[in-house]
Amino acid sequence: MKYYLHDTSAFDDEKVSELFLHFGYEGVGLFYVILEKIGKQEKPIKSSVLKSQLKVGKKLKKCWEFMEQIGLISSNNGETFNKQLLNFSEKYQIKKEKNAERIRQWRENQQDTKNVTHYESVCNTPKVNRSKVKEKENKENVTLGSSLEDFPQSNISTSELRILNHSDGIDKKMLWHHRKDIYEKKYTSIIISGGNILNEYGGIRVTTKEFSRYLTNWCQETGKDASVWSLLALYCDINEKEYFHIEKEESAKFEALYEKFKKLFKDTIE
Repeated sequence: MKYYLHDTSAFDDEKVSELFLHFGYEGVGLFYVILEKIGKQEKPIKSSVLKSQLKVGKKLKKCWEFMEQIGLISSNNGETFNKQLLNFSEKYQIKKEKNAERIRQWRENQQDTKNVTHYESVCNTPKVNRSKVKEKENKENVTLGSSLEDFPQSNISTSELRILNHSDGIDKKMLWHHRKDIYEKKYTSIIISGGNILNEYGGIRVTTKEFSRYLTNWCQETGKDASVWSLLALYCDINEKEYFHIEKEESAKFEALYEKFKKLFKDTIE
């Protein structure tokens, strides 16, 4: 038994109070330790063994005999016990056995229910629409394609180029793919998808998302051809976000930007 009932008013019990008056807290402590030992065994304990475990000497022997006199503990046939605790232990044991029986019956009922309701599921081989699978594969190939030929070009006319503005750098790929056609002025109108800023120079119209109003002036002042301007404007709008903040008087920054651009597109503009 892991525990026994200990009433909060136990100290007010007449016999416990009498024990306290004669032996103080030492006597009360000995009494409750005896109860713990008996409760753990759930049966009477040999008096000699119990006294040895609790180191009951001459002083505590008088306390022991006093507890027997007033009926806090009882001794019979060389064994010590407490009547109330043994009664509680019997009730506890009966309750434990009943609980064990209820658990056993519940498990049996659960097993019976499982045996009645259990069935093996039989599934047909899932039908696969191969045309749908093929279509999905094709879509994935288009989305993940690394070549610009994989992406259809959306042109209103043969003289207009629309550069798709998607993730995965598609706009950069399209610009690089069409760089020579742009430089050779095969398109008079070039639109970055999502752009709303119209720029025009030398008969070529470029619609961008962002644009530095000083870029066109710088190209005119330095004598850049419209084909270079259009390619540079598209490159900056897609790749060089910092160029938006270059001011008119900062021509050196435009020069540095142009040198970087020339190195990247040297196979086109030279």
